[in-house]
Amino acid sequence: MKDNYSFKWQAENMTIKNEGEVVYLTFPSLEAVIGVRHGFSTRLGGLSKGVYESMNLSFTRGDSDEVVKENFRRIAKAIGFTTESIVCGDQTHTANVLRVGKADCGNGLTKPKPYQDIDGLITNEADVTLATFYADCVPLYIVDPVHKAIGLSHSGWKGTVQKIGKVTVEAMTREFQTNPSDVLVAIGPSICQDCYEVSEDVVAEFEAQYSKVQCQEMIIAKENGKYQLDLWQACVCNFLEAGVNEDNITVGGLCTCCNADMLFSHRASHGKRGNLAAFMSIE
Repeated sequence: MKDNYSFKWQAENMTIKNEGEVVYLTFPSLEAVIGVRHGFSTRLGGLSKGVYESMNLSFTRGDSDEVVKENFRRIAKAIGFTTESIVCGDQTHTANVLRVGKADCGNGLTKPKPYQDIDGLITNEADVTLATFYADCVPLYIVDPVHKAIGLSHSGWKGTVQKIGKVTVEAMTREFQTNPSDVLVAIGPSICQDCYEVSEDVVAEFEAQYSKVQCQEMIIAKENGKYQLDLWQACVCNFLEAGVNEDNITVGGLCTCCNADMLFSHRASHGKRGNLAAFMSIE
């Protein structure tokens, strides 16, 4: 950790990196995989102003398109890919996963997306940069080092209860012959249990999909009739159910809401914010 960045860390399994003014995050566990490039943006190093300050990567929040394009150019250069290689998801809190390739490069950035309702992307093609977007929801990085395939999925509470992590691994197994026991997973910056208060109807959805023991591990009841939900633990359960080895799962442990000065948080900002992004590609 660099002393000049004031993250409130809850774990030591992510690394802060910077390229000039652009600051981004990586997982050492994924950096150890030869031929895979990845990163997670912070709020630092972009041109956006006001509530979007400064590395906003969303065209749909009200920011200037030209500024957002420049932000994409800066983060791409910092991590080491081109904007032309980016393929964006179309996130609507589903568990839909799409295989993409070279023909999809530019979707959502340099050309319109020809698909809708896609919260997970997978590929086994080089120089195709998967991109998904966040401001409290959970980024899921999935790497098959044996078949050289990757997946990147957006897991909000609806995607989590639909087990999009498991669905993504299953899609990689179907498309690339991935063996779940070979898979490496990283769970990125997102809202922590202490910050994530939910209502009884949300808890009921989880209780319908998870065992009593699992629910005890991820749900804390409060005296006000609300609950604290641990999306990180729920995502771990989903990957274990998919057949991923527990030792191959890394939880970043970095809360977007606790670090709203460094990371966009929908809850902390009451919806007045930009978007972060997760990126991953095969070199």
